[in-house]
Amino acid sequence: MNWESKQAQTTAQEQVRDYVAELQLHMTLQARNLVPSLTQARDSREQLLQETQANVEKMASRQI
Repeated sequence: MNWESKQAQTTAQEQVRDYVAELQLHMTLQARNLVPSLTQARDSREQLLQETQANVEKMASRQI
């Protein structure tokens, strides 16, 4: 195998690895949107924190 074909194979593997990582992140974020929180917020501060975390995760998933 020559250098160019090894380089092409490495590049393809990196692209697949990146795609799989992005897909896993997307699926994790989607699952969080479908599953309600296991704990109820005890007060308005905790509820605000949960909502903020969910919003940040949604924004991060759309940046990919």
